[in-house]
Amino acid sequence: MVGMGSHSGMTTLPAQGAGVPARAPSCAELVAAHPWQVTPLGPRESWDQAVRSTVDVVLASPVPMAMAYGETFVLVYNDAYADIIGTKHPAAMGCPAADVFGEAWHAPGFGDIVADVFRTGQSFLEAETQVSVPRAGHVEQASFTRGHSVVRDEHGTVVGVLTVAAETTHVTRRLQSLGELTARLASALTIDDVARVVLSYAMTSFDVDHCVFSVDDGAEFRYVRRIRGEMIDEADERLPPLWKRIPAEQPGSPMVTAAQSGRPSFVSDGSPLAEIATDRHERRIKALAAMPLRTASVHGALTMGYRTPHSWLPAERALLYAAAELVAQATERARRFEAQHGTAQLLQRSMLPEHLPELDRFRIAARYDVGVDGNAAGGDFYDAFELADGRLAMVLGDVAGHDVRAAAVMGQVRAALRALALTDSAPGTVLAGLDRLVGSLGAESRNEEIFVTVVYGVLDPADGTITLASAGHPPPVLRRAGHGSASAELVTVPPGAPLGLGGRWRTATVQLEPGDTILMYSDGVVERRDRPLSDGLDALVTATAAAASGDPRNLCSLATAAVSGRTDDDVAVLAVERAVALSRSATMLVPAEPTGPSRVRQWMTTRLRDWAVPEPVIGAAILCTSELTTNALLHAGTPAQVHIDLSAERLLVSVADTGTRGSVTRARTDALSSRGRGLGLIEELSDTWGTDPTVRGSTVWFEMLIPAP
Repeated sequence: MVGMGSHSGMTTLPAQGAGVPARAPSCAELVAAHPWQVTPLGPRESWDQAVRSTVDVVLASPVPMAMAYGETFVLVYNDAYADIIGTKHPAAMGCPAADVFGEAWHAPGFGDIVADVFRTGQSFLEAETQVSVPRAGHVEQASFTRGHSVVRDEHGTVVGVLTVAAETTHVTRRLQSLGELTARLASALTIDDVARVVLSYAMTSFDVDHCVFSVDDGAEFRYVRRIRGEMIDEADERLPPLWKRIPAEQPGSPMVTAAQSGRPSFVSDGSPLAEIATDRHERRIKALAAMPLRTASVHGALTMGYRTPHSWLPAERALLYAAAELVAQATERARRFEAQHGTAQLLQRSMLPEHLPELDRFRIAARYDVGVDGNAAGGDFYDAFELADGRLAMVLGDVAGHDVRAAAVMGQVRAALRALALTDSAPGTVLAGLDRLVGSLGAESRNEEIFVTVVYGVLDPADGTITLASAGHPPPVLRRAGHGSASAELVTVPPGAPLGLGGRWRTATVQLEPGDTILMYSDGVVERRDRPLSDGLDALVTATAAAASGDPRNLCSLATAAVSGRTDDDVAVLAVERAVALSRSATMLVPAEPTGPSRVRQWMTTRLRDWAVPEPVIGAAILCTSELTTNALLHAGTPAQVHIDLSAERLLVSVADTGTRGSVTRARTDALSSRGRGLGLIEELSDTWGTDPTVRGSTVWFEMLIPAP
């Protein structure tokens, strides 16, 4: 461990002194009571989420673990580690490693290893080390192998070093991977994320032929499987894992038995899956380990199997126990996150328009992406609606904050804006009314920190004129199609104070020519902590000008990725394009059955040929649409909606689902085609593509440019 001595020599750790209390506090209790505000970690309630998850994993682990945080390597460790360092515990908790271990920390092969891992970001596996460990009143010589991995915060910055120790020589080769498993599980937010990490870990670290990860789901279990030789490419990893279901009363299933009983089972040579085998892969398994995943809110199992006899040695079983404990804790955290995340996002999206207006000569699209903290609702919002005189009102705003209160204020502001605009749509009048509302909300809550910015405009479809006003919001981007090449620029809008401050707002006018697009966005698109705002604005303008087309859905997708680096903020984008000519569109509802993709292919072929689309475009579009439809039916288990829109310059196809993960029956899963090549095909054949979250599901879309005659 951190502080266990040189990897080439022998270190004697002090023995436990006399008079140790019979009931010493656990490390978890010490962590809860420690004054972290006086350490580089800071107050516990403000810890980075990834760091907090790492500490949770350390404290829950049955094997010795310690995290050395920051440049002074402040120690946070578990009970197994406390047994190793003897009388240095509990004073070592929360102290810099150099203060705890003194001169030994500066000896070769001790603190320098931890410092190198922290500085380089490279994991390090130490060879077996002889360590004197105090036990039961005497000192024993024990062999330890230590693996050191970096700890990263939510932004990917190295903030510490995680050390895992195992008192065995049989698991040396797998020790480093266990540390990496811990680090990867700490950043796994959803059960899908946990499944990806666990399956990858099992296949690479244990070199198994068969691995299954399962969790309880009502009266059933849902599981995801990985087998040797299965082609897993980047496209697969970006899609949700392919979940199947099995009844909770399934007889003869080692996975179900382990999950329900909480007891592991090991078969060294036999036919452990013979009673439930669904294919030749499962019938060939001879050796199987079934580890329960049990916490207060999770019942599940992790099974690993070999096609040849395999002796499950005690050291290997101990490693499996440790891995299963880590996976169970990560699964429980992921389940809590998904429950809170789902509630927050349902609240968020229920306050956003589910459908945007459809105009003859104007195309409208919007996008909302959650920030790094997807567990909370945010205050970004967009809206577009037709006024009584046929004009289009459009708005994009941002209420500061990432909680239910911000979402509630956002909902009030959006509702009030619609009411004001339908009465008197003049931008100055609407913003003045919203200013009074925000001021009133702040006074009622005795909170003067309500901060709301808005950019609001009214579009006249007759000539493409937009009248704009801004209340402290970033300026929109205008993309000019031009005759040769496209260009983009920031719209000059007179600056105005954010809402609630009693400001006055002036307007600006811009005209959309055929092919032009205006893009509104929240500050999360362009703001980054490590660079000036002007850099983000320049990057957005450059990306907009370089877009393959002015299609609003395409620009919304490009805008969310225009500025490099991660953002903590939510992102909202709204785009409106003035079409060069009227477009043609059609929609098909695809039934959730194996014949669905073939129906889509027939329907699209007929429709696109009637529209005189070039044959190469038809072939590529049908291939991509078939794959997307298969994926939507596969993962949602509900009907999918395919929408095609053809303009003079491009074909836009979108496939939307309204279901949830894991609701596909085994029969449908086996009948539908493979999903592995879907996104790869779209990347290869389309000019641009993207995914959009919706109120009740998700949409994947792609765009293909129509070659000039």
